[in-house]
Amino acid sequence: MKIHDILTGLERFAAPELQEDYDNAGLITGDRNWICTGVLCTLDATPEVIAEAKERGCNLVVAHHPIVFRGLKRINGKNYIEKALIAAIKADIAIYACHTNLDNVAMGVNRRMADALQLGGTRVLAPKGRMLRRLITFAPNDQAETVRNAVFAAGAGHIGNYSECSFNTEGTGTFKAEEGADPYVGAVGQQHQERETKIEIIFPFYLEDQVVKALIEAHPYEEVAYDIFAMENVHFGIGAGLIGTLPEPEPEEVFLRRLKEAFGLTVVRHTPLRGRPVQRVAVCGGAGSFLIGNALRAGADAFVTADVKYHEFFDAEGGMVLADIGHWESEQFTIDLLRDLILRKFPTFAVLKTSVVTNPLRYFMG
Repeated sequence: MKIHDILTGLERFAAPELQEDYDNAGLITGDRNWICTGVLCTLDATPEVIAEAKERGCNLVVAHHPIVFRGLKRINGKNYIEKALIAAIKADIAIYACHTNLDNVAMGVNRRMADALQLGGTRVLAPKGRMLRRLITFAPNDQAETVRNAVFAAGAGHIGNYSECSFNTEGTGTFKAEEGADPYVGAVGQQHQERETKIEIIFPFYLEDQVVKALIEAHPYEEVAYDIFAMENVHFGIGAGLIGTLPEPEPEEVFLRRLKEAFGLTVVRHTPLRGRPVQRVAVCGGAGSFLIGNALRAGADAFVTADVKYHEFFDAEGGMVLADIGHWESEQFTIDLLRDLILRKFPTFAVLKTSVVTNPLRYFMG
């Protein structure tokens, strides 16, 4: 099995095109064409994790955070980033990061947080717009199903919890094959009328190449007529954060204890309690203070995230409990997520979780 096979599976779940423009997700060291000897999943590709991968026979480290986030002018081992890169390159270990693209899918990082808190009825807190395209094409009536199914198989036609969604209308198409053409129906030099089905299907923008390829390969016509339009609609399966509801309303102190137990916390930083029950809860793994306004507008009783600055706590305005549980703590279940995603496709392959706790923070309770 090649590293490419494993990365392709991850990228089908969290397309690299979904990463934020400041991010550096993707293959950072190594070659996709290497034969993979094993995978080690981690949050951070630190030098200790690279050493563990080498010791355990894994030449692919799949991390959540990119070890290279900004440009490097030198690699001489002066810091942990450069040490990790040098160690990985010397040992022929590939490092792959699945970062904000994994944050931005509904079943990604934030879903694991929501599951830990037993939230139901979850939806994306800040869904992204301009993620969708509409394909319009025309096929002979007796070939319309074949064309539709090929485009569905390429990933088009998903709306929420529904798949194979399309709209179809019948009409008459006309064309005249010119000299040199090889028409599927009709004759060269004569106008032909064909009963056709107009097929309309939506798909995420990053699937455009494979959707068009599938369309052309499945379509019987020599020249395939199709249009693709950008859509303003938001994609409710793509975006930042999640919001859902607890099974029952519970006092704020009980909710904070739930947080501590679910995430193994020693401390929770939070805004003053309001004396009201908590049931509607928003979550965002990592630094999520940019979603405080979204959580308030969505009617959250509590918003759980990390890396909240002092002045940002004021932004909760007493409308909800804003809880900062720590960056590593909020994303710790991502290691299991990455492992599960790979094992789902390659159930007998060696996919390991790091034994290194890469959290750089400790809490003194003495």
